[in-house]
Amino acid sequence: RVPEVALDFPRQWVEFVDPADDNQLIRADLTWLTSRWTCIFGRGCQGIDAARPDAGCCVHGAHFAEKKDHKRVARWVEKLTPELWENHDIGHKGGWTEKEDGASKTRVVDNACIFHNSEGFAGGYGCALHHLADQEGVSFIETKPEVCWQLPLRRGYEDLEYEDGSERLVVVLGEYDRRNWGEGGHDFPWYCTGNPEAHVATDPVYVGSRDEIIALIGQPAYDVLADLCDKREALLRANPTDAALAPHPADPVP
Repeated sequence: RVPEVALDFPRQWVEFVDPADDNQLIRADLTWLTSRWTCIFGRGCQGIDAARPDAGCCVHGAHFAEKKDHKRVARWVEKLTPELWENHDIGHKGGWTEKEDGASKTRVVDNACIFHNSEGFAGGYGCALHHLADQEGVSFIETKPEVCWQLPLRRGYEDLEYEDGSERLVVVLGEYDRRNWGEGGHDFPWYCTGNPEAHVATDPVYVGSRDEIIALIGQPAYDVLADLCDKREALLRANPTDAALAPHPADPVP
């Protein structure tokens, strides 16, 4: 197993009222959002299954968040051609979804998601739905299942009740680490978020994953969050040895 930082380390969090909804708080992990993580699929990613390292984190197929997530993806699947989707004929003959514990998900073919194109496929290596987005000139947020474009961002929800009886919904935005995959996550031979090999981006996560974060928390909240991240970045540059501002431990050493 290649080097990977510990799951638990000091993190800096921020909390603010959602500008678009006074009854909602945004709680965000600044340590993760200002880290230099980036997806390195096809550029050194070793995948989460030793049997299919070429498939990245796409080996199990994708569960749909809800019915509208499924319906949205289905509309884009109809646009996929054999030139863009390696498993086009298999998907149309046997279907591209399956049930797992009663929940609908994308079908697994040869130990990978049915939309995974193999290396060397003329239509493009990796997710056919991702390539479709490029072809159609839209964001992959439109074409891919929610769980696919969100990873490894993690959005959670908590209910907060104050002593005076008032309540707020807390939207928590952070890092999707091994534990969030369930018990099986600890068996992955490689995982990206805590691995220095994937912390090689020039831009921090809050910039590189701007579209995804806006889709998760909205533009007004993102604007506030980005400003706070900008300020943390400035403080880190001015105080590189300040332990209270420590960067993500998987980031390169300044």
